[in-house]
Amino acid sequence: MNLVEKQAFRQAVHDIVCLVPAGRATSYGAIAKAIGFPNFSRMVGKVMSQCPSDANIPAHRVVNSQGFLSAKGTFNTQQQRLEAEGVAVKNNKIQKWKVVFWNPIDEL
Repeated sequence: MNLVEKQAFRQAVHDIVCLVPAGRATSYGAIAKAIGFPNFSRMVGKVMSQCPSDANIPAHRVVNSQGFLSAKGTFNTQQQRLEAEGVAVKNNKIQKWKVVFWNPIDEL
């Protein structure tokens, strides 16, 4: 991927993440599929890890495919933000994951 393609990928990831409603969460893989790159979930994770904390992007709503929090070193912050939106988290895992899960392909 060249620089222009990487920037377009990053923007597409940010655009989808901004659509995740409060009280819901999605996965890196779901985002990758929604933007047409089904095998790029790790790259979605990389984009999310580089997301500035002061950006208006709800990165805390993106977790791994099993509902486990995955913000390295900031689990408490991610958990606090999710819980403030009504999402129950226990042992770094979103409870009732199938209910909370927001699939952009189905919901857009």
